[in-house]
Amino acid sequence: MTTRTLNLDDDLYRYLIDVSLRETPLLARLREETALLPTARWQIAPEQGQFMAMLVRLTGARRILEVGTFTGYSALVMAEAMPADGRILCCDLPGDYNAVARRYWQEAGVEDCIDLHLAPALETLGRLEQEGQSGSFDLIFIDADKANYPAYLEHALALVRSGGLVLFDNVLWSGRVLEANPDSADTRAIQALNRALKTDARIDLSLLPIGDGLTLCRKR
Repeated sequence: MTTRTLNLDDDLYRYLIDVSLRETPLLARLREETALLPTARWQIAPEQGQFMAMLVRLTGARRILEVGTFTGYSALVMAEAMPADGRILCCDLPGDYNAVARRYWQEAGVEDCIDLHLAPALETLGRLEQEGQSGSFDLIFIDADKANYPAYLEHALALVRSGGLVLFDNVLWSGRVLEANPDSADTRAIQALNRALKTDARIDLSLLPIGDGLTLCRKR
């Protein structure tokens, strides 16, 4: 028995995947194609995707906002978990990977419920607020440029409804959050976000050691 979270070695991680992962062949194929890209490290872990799908089902989320979509794996797992009338608004920048995402969404039959906005995410989030969509989203997943994480937090808390979830990816940052004086603006931003969330009275909080660290914020 242990009173702290286990450190998974390769064998234990493979066991976790073997006994719990229910990844569809389509999702596995998307992950394999993404692994060939130079930016493959942007891909979320499959067990994290499965956990996020569980959150969508548990909350009954119908309006989802994603900041950072890449090849579309996380959007796909959430789209497949949504109610039939659900919609996902995805924010990303133009890139070759956009076509990969659209191709898999089409094959999965969920392309009609996903809106992909190709523009700087802060512009899209600001526009959504100006359009009166504050408090209208059930779940927001943030997995984009880390330097803007503190800014994304404020937009997310404006756009998510009370009782809704905001998820931040990469909050353990491969251990770089332990650096005392990091040179990287991304590392400093994640450190600042983590410290700010600890005492933020607007949310309930849980940081999970899944993937590269996933923080769940429930808006009060």
